[in-house]
Amino acid sequence: MSDPRNTAAKTDEAPDNDWAKVRRLDREVSDEAWIRALLHRAAVGTLATVHDGQPFLNTNTFVYDEQAHAIYLHTARTGRTRTNVDAEERVCFGVSEMGRLLPAKTALNFSVEYAGVVVFGRAAVVADEEEARRALQRLLDKYAPHLRPGRDYQPITAEELARTSVYRVRIERWSGKQKVAPADFPGAFRYGEPPPGLAQEESIS
Repeated sequence: MSDPRNTAAKTDEAPDNDWAKVRRLDREVSDEAWIRALLHRAAVGTLATVHDGQPFLNTNTFVYDEQAHAIYLHTARTGRTRTNVDAEERVCFGVSEMGRLLPAKTALNFSVEYAGVVVFGRAAVVADEEEARRALQRLLDKYAPHLRPGRDYQPITAEELARTSVYRVRIERWSGKQKVAPADFPGAFRYGEPPPGLAQEESIS
């Protein structure tokens, strides 16, 4: 099982015809526990659908059901995502995290730390009311774990379910990718925050 922290340089790349394979094999993460953990902790994900050859993206809250090996998300009863999924079940779904920015002496070599998972699968609107209810409750439990139905808010009703499209994305393939630089990488900083040296200079001035 590969170490997701491995950043050793490699020159081998995945073949062009393997569309679910990470091109840079030195950054590929095959550790499925790592992939599952990122899917569990990611705050938002992006669902890619297509209609008549036109791609569409829907960035949304979601929940990963490990036992079902599926991703659940929801939208309004009608809309672009519902129309697209009804017409074409094949979808792609992605989550990512951004680490530190990595400056370099040349513009070409500037880089960034990251972690990401891409899922390939088939989406369907959940027809079973109890499955849809469970999926929506899992969403609520993920984002508001301190609140409980019946105690802090009204439980999901049949009327609310009737107004909602709940999607199940059955995972067929997935891939993970990560880049991590050494902790002492020169000049590394986080987006939106001044580099440590610059912050110190500004406080002195």
